[in-house]
Amino acid sequence: MFARKNTSAFLLLMFFLAGCGRLIPSGHQENEITAWRQGAYRLDPDHASLVFSLDHLGFSNYVGRFNLLDASLDFDPEKPLETRLFAEVAVTSLDVNNPSFAEELKGPSWFDAATFPTAYLESTGITLTGEQTAELQAKLTLKGTTHPVTFNVRFNGGANNLLSGKYTLGFSAEGTIKRSDFGISYLVPAIGDEVKLQISAEFLRVSDRIAE
Repeated sequence: MFARKNTSAFLLLMFFLAGCGRLIPSGHQENEITAWRQGAYRLDPDHASLVFSLDHLGFSNYVGRFNLLDASLDFDPEKPLETRLFAEVAVTSLDVNNPSFAEELKGPSWFDAATFPTAYLESTGITLTGEQTAELQAKLTLKGTTHPVTFNVRFNGGANNLLSGKYTLGFSAEGTIKRSDFGISYLVPAIGDEVKLQISAEFLRVSDRIAE
């Protein structure tokens, strides 16, 4: 887990609001679920993923992922608009199932990971769109440039995890960014400018809520 920057600093990640009272994750029975709990949460890195895809010359969607993520969430179901999310993505953990090409993508023409090794995501607002869905507004800092981004979030539930025994919140989210907005315009438009981000994550409750 790498060091957290202060909150003035996307990536994604994200995310939460629960104006809805009770949600039942798949595989759980009603009597196993408890109400969403307020508190400070930390990302479970063993159950989190950030996948990206973009058009490749019109032939296919090229898919990759980042393997190292960290995030914190401060959440109170009674005060959902005060939800705070901060996430970090290690750009150096880029994985495209091709080590030599991954190194090229980390180079100065693309992510320039040597100069900008980390991307940051910080929530700025949340709008409920359904009982289990919301729109997350955030600012994403990537390659030294910050732009607003929006994610469509689905809340998968909150409960004591049957395997770990720890209280867990789960969600999935999708959003689209333009890489050229962040100074990654190499080979646009032959290689797509729009990049789709898909996130799946579990958060573990670590303490009482810290926001005031």
